[in-house]
Amino acid sequence: MPTTTNTDVVDLILADHRRFEDLFRGLRDRGNDRGALLAELAHLLVGHAEAEESEVYPALRRFKGVDDHEVEHGAEEHAEGHVALLALMRVSDTASDEWEDKLEELVKDINHHVDEEERTILNDARESVPDQRRAELGERFATVRDERIEAGCGSLEHVQELVERTKDRID
Repeated sequence: MPTTTNTDVVDLILADHRRFEDLFRGLRDRGNDRGALLAELAHLLVGHAEAEESEVYPALRRFKGVDDHEVEHGAEEHAEGHVALLALMRVSDTASDEWEDKLEELVKDINHHVDEEERTILNDARESVPDQRRAELGERFATVRDERIEAGCGSLEHVQELVERTKDRID
């Protein structure tokens, strides 16, 4: 998990995004323990998304410079990412073509979300939200994300529950 002394919510989210990219690189290497890397990714992805949706997105909607539609779209993309994550988690053979295909679908979905979120929501937040508020949001984001990870939010059962709960967000 990314560690930093900076509590700016934008910087913390960006650090998680870079960790996703590192984990994707590791998951593409057949010589790595893909099961362990997938477990780490699942916990970080889900904890990150749940913390954004419970702490960050609602707070950002209060700022004029942050596009409400983009915030809602970000939550929809989290739901799509959970579907792709669940599909990968359900493939037991990490050396199979099916696993490779599901990994690439997940990478595509998450990279798309990361790109959009960084260009819209996070840029807007950096410009529109005062430093002190971003620091407060960062502390809440990190606390909730870490609590969710500690609680096992990346388990197959929890990801299945998320997918069931968020079906209506996906077009």
